[in-house]
Amino acid sequence: MTAVVASASGEIFEIEGYAAVGMDGELIAPLAADYTQQLPYGSELMFLPDRMPILHNLSTGKLEVMQENPYQLGSPLFPVAAFNSPGYVVTHNCAYREAVTAKMLPLFSYGAVGWHRGQFRSAVTLVDDEPRQDLRFMKTEDVMKGIKSLRKQIPSNRLRAHLEHCAMTYGCPAGKNFFLGRYEAPLPTSQFCNARCLGCLSLQQKEAGDYGLVALTSNSQERIAFTPTPDEIAEIALYHIRRVKAAVVSFGQGCEGDPLMSVEVIEPAIRLIRSKTLEGTINVNTNAGRPEILGKLIEAGMDSMRVSINSVRSSCYEAYFRPKGYGFKDVEASIDLAISRGCHTAINYLNCPGFTDTPEEVEALIGFLSRHPLHFIQWRNLNFDPLRYLKEMNAAATHSRPIGMKAVLELVQERFPDISHGYFNPPKERFYVSLLNVVESENFVCK
Repeated sequence: MTAVVASASGEIFEIEGYAAVGMDGELIAPLAADYTQQLPYGSELMFLPDRMPILHNLSTGKLEVMQENPYQLGSPLFPVAAFNSPGYVVTHNCAYREAVTAKMLPLFSYGAVGWHRGQFRSAVTLVDDEPRQDLRFMKTEDVMKGIKSLRKQIPSNRLRAHLEHCAMTYGCPAGKNFFLGRYEAPLPTSQFCNARCLGCLSLQQKEAGDYGLVALTSNSQERIAFTPTPDEIAEIALYHIRRVKAAVVSFGQGCEGDPLMSVEVIEPAIRLIRSKTLEGTINVNTNAGRPEILGKLIEAGMDSMRVSINSVRSSCYEAYFRPKGYGFKDVEASIDLAISRGCHTAINYLNCPGFTDTPEEVEALIGFLSRHPLHFIQWRNLNFDPLRYLKEMNAAATHSRPIGMKAVLELVQERFPDISHGYFNPPKERFYVSLLNVVESENFVCK
């Protein structure tokens, strides 16, 4: 595939005689068209400031760091990366070298991209083809129509107003789906968190640095500034459940902290929802650091839990999540508790080529899945500066040559055929069969 780069003005163009290059940790090599896909609809291309692209010179067969625009001498050249649409796992990051003055990249993932036969192609593999967050089905005029309707039906609900802001200001797909009456509705609730994730989307705290107190990077959205009441939460959830077939409602969104920190309102909200209907899937996205709290939510009527994890090795997990008052053993305890209680249990596995696909990480994942029989793995791209992330992970543990993201997916699927794979939280209509095996073997009774 032909390399694509960007000029100082942001113009993206290809450079003949040079092949596109992908980065899998320290492995940097040309991208083969057969191992890429047409750039998924809704993906975004971006150029990376204060960085120089690594390209493969077809005439010499060598990799080159290209600093100057060959069509405009004296003008800098920048690498181009793809922020891919939901459902696609990045197999190679954009290949580049940083300038000395380079600042941390914003909270996106940075997939490798090239040009081939008249189209952009991206280094990704598809894990979920459900159109839940396909922008073609989220027209702004339809979202606004839903917003206006909800303003009339539940005018005083603060959570409804917050979701308007999420949908229209931040472009949140989950917020849009709520107003469109589709799939999964978000129930952001918690203002607080017991982790300090390096890539937290809603809060970047200032910490001591070379220039005094500085934030690691800019958060992409603001955290919810109030705690909705159980009645407000239930009103939103019931509205969605009653009008959407196989509806999902989820606590734990990008605009909040961790739901287990707000059990005092979430537990009664779940009980209120379940007092009105047994329909719909009540899901909690969490870091699962408080197993002593989790049982209350399961008893109240929670159907599923998704646990965010970047690594199943405690050193690497804690280097990224930076937990406060809990450790990875607590996460494991929560997972075991949820599985034992017949709750559909998944991990939100945050991936980064060059780390996730190292033998050490893969071996740890295989061991983890053998000990904890999960029902589902959501393969998600880590939204974080890739070089800085790899630096943090290499400081936390030793890693060797990556085996490739596709190889990891194939290995896990082969070793654990009963585990489902995807990107989105499934409704309970789609996970009953997998739960049935656990329930029958342990003599549990499904509600």
